[in-house]
Amino acid sequence: MSTDYIVFIHGVNVRNEAAYNKQANEMFQNIKASIKDSSRTLKPVILYWGNVGQSSTNTLLKGLESSPQWKEFWFQDLRTTQFLPFVGDAALYLSRTVSKAIVEQLTEQAVNQIGLSLEQLKNPPDGDRLHLVTHSWGTVVLFDILFSSRWEEDAVAIEIRQLIENMRRGFFGVGTDSEQEFGIPLASIHTMGSPIALFNLVNIQGGNSFNLTPKLKEFLEKLQEKLHKPLPWKNYAHPGDPIAYPLKGVIPLFLDLDKDQNIVSVEDVMSPSSWIGGLLGKSILPVINGGKAHGSYWTERKVAQMIGNVIQST
Repeated sequence: MSTDYIVFIHGVNVRNEAAYNKQANEMFQNIKASIKDSSRTLKPVILYWGNVGQSSTNTLLKGLESSPQWKEFWFQDLRTTQFLPFVGDAALYLSRTVSKAIVEQLTEQAVNQIGLSLEQLKNPPDGDRLHLVTHSWGTVVLFDILFSSRWEEDAVAIEIRQLIENMRRGFFGVGTDSEQEFGIPLASIHTMGSPIALFNLVNIQGGNSFNLTPKLKEFLEKLQEKLHKPLPWKNYAHPGDPIAYPLKGVIPLFLDLDKDQNIVSVEDVMSPSSWIGGLLGKSILPVINGGKAHGSYWTERKVAQMIGNVIQST
């Protein structure tokens, strides 16, 4: 029986691994419940990296709190529980030291949970597929590992480059040369509250280190050769989520696609959580109130159902 691996990765400010695993598993069950095809096995792959930069963020917070004027600043809870962890996790990932530790952790988790050896990934079981479900900055983290050219620079330690190659080898079309034929093909991408549109600013001015474009485009072209259809990419966005942005008009720009290049099918899906969208509307309260809009995708049944529908139809 063929297997659909649903790969989950969280965004910033996720410190409780057990709570995150529970949340991802609940979403997985909702996705599974919406799929009527019993001929395929569904398997969750839950990637966690929120603990890596926690000590650095805590050190910075202690420094801020030691300032005599710290208590005079407004929005204390918003600053310490939302802005600082978000900016902190994002900034720390740009550091090679922290991102190396994240790479090590995610690679180990992915290999262990998929359950196939690196040798088996050269020729995975026929019909097996991958589906990405990424939240917030987790989209950037995973795309960076899979597609960024910075991991191929001479300054990167050999053992880290090997880990990157191992992770890329698991995805059909990502490896180099003959290794592009290795791995499980990706069947769909689902981004939730993603800032990947903003990350594209790095590339617009000719940035190189974090440039995802060449390998991502090459990957999508390779996939189309194998699947003979564009890759479905659903981008879920809550209207009150300040981190979420539409992607339909950005991805063609991001990838520098010609008008006739039909390698990816992007759809922006508005995902209002009922009580947040209805009660608070367009105010800033969802942001101040613990960032509930940004985290609502995990429990929004509309999102899980659409992911399930895409998996069933691909």
